[in-house]
Amino acid sequence: MPELPEVETTARSLRPRLVGVGVLGISGIDWPRMLPNTSEADLQSTLCGKHVVSVDRRGKYLLLEFDDDTCLAVHRKMSGNLLLQERTTPLALHTHLVIDLDSGCQLRFVDARKFGRVYLFHSREERDDFLAQRLGPDSLIELHAALLASKLRGRKGRLKSLLLDQAFVAGVGNLYADEALWEAQLHPLRPADSLSAEEIERLADAIRNVLTLGIERRGTSFSTYLDSDGLPGENQDYLNAYGREGQPCPRCGTPIRRITVAQRSSHFCPQCQPAIA
Repeated sequence: MPELPEVETTARSLRPRLVGVGVLGISGIDWPRMLPNTSEADLQSTLCGKHVVSVDRRGKYLLLEFDDDTCLAVHRKMSGNLLLQERTTPLALHTHLVIDLDSGCQLRFVDARKFGRVYLFHSREERDDFLAQRLGPDSLIELHAALLASKLRGRKGRLKSLLLDQAFVAGVGNLYADEALWEAQLHPLRPADSLSAEEIERLADAIRNVLTLGIERRGTSFSTYLDSDGLPGENQDYLNAYGREGQPCPRCGTPIRRITVAQRSSHFCPQCQPAIA
């Protein structure tokens, strides 16, 4: 699933090419369930003639804001990709939304598994209320040791489960949670309230570091992720824990183990990440 680095990479790639560009039309919607609060007709009537004024990100949502405070929010879920392509480029299989632009390009949402969602908000307040109900502090921009300590205080849940909860911290998913816990040398099943101040600081630093490196490497193409140009990222070549079951830990050589936490595969080093502090 695209996580914060993949969404941020896409936002940074699209920003210089979309800001100031106008919408000519909306088409290609063949999966109405991808539009929980709007429709193709609503998108057409609302966005045609509008110009993009910003391309942003909150958690795993990519946000396109238009010149009347209208906002399109895209959540890519498991397999969604946003591709900016010339109008003459043949549509990829599983293209479910096409936004025709006055630049001669089209912004296309391609999603093989049809889990992705596109939301339309008619004001900043409507958008911000929607996101506030779902997202905690942004794990790249807002997270620091003191904030993480306050959020962990009194929490009995497993550490990995909390990191996957977008209302706890926004943007971290399964892959980057495994990588951050490996870097911080913390077991995914540690009770959240068992961490020392030094461990909390290590974890906050590790989260920011793995996300920053993921962005610098243009995301992780471990499954279906592509950037807005249809190109894979490079971070999959640098993973220390995720997807490496049975391979030696890069730090100590112990084989990486896999367990299930919150119905997700979790990869960790049993030597470097002990279950008990």
